[in-house]
Amino acid sequence: MRSQRVGEQIKKEVSEILRHQLKDPGLVNLISVTGVELTRDLRHAKIFISIYDHQNAQDAQEKTINILNDRASGFVRSEIGKRIRLRHVPEIEFYLDRSMAYGAHIENVLRSLESESGDDKPK
Repeated sequence: MRSQRVGEQIKKEVSEILRHQLKDPGLVNLISVTGVELTRDLRHAKIFISIYDHQNAQDAQEKTINILNDRASGFVRSEIGKRIRLRHVPEIEFYLDRSMAYGAHIENVLRSLESESGDDKPK
């Protein structure tokens, strides 16, 4: 499907832009683009990112999302327009991808259940 191909290209380009061209001092260095969802008409894009910051993780993540949406989205959109030939460059909005944190939480729950059931076994 065309929207998937364009979404993958946007993901690649946004990753490159965030890594090499965005120089906002409020942003943490470790930002990864995990996915892009485009509407069928290719006019709106949701860009999902993971943010790796071990100190004040929740605050840093929210601050980074706000910076990207408020200050950087116009620049990123214009760069997408320069790099990808599209009739209309999609409006972009950044979202926090919480799947990694959710996966880690599930893994911890499974480990705790496993250790609890291991304590009940006769020796």
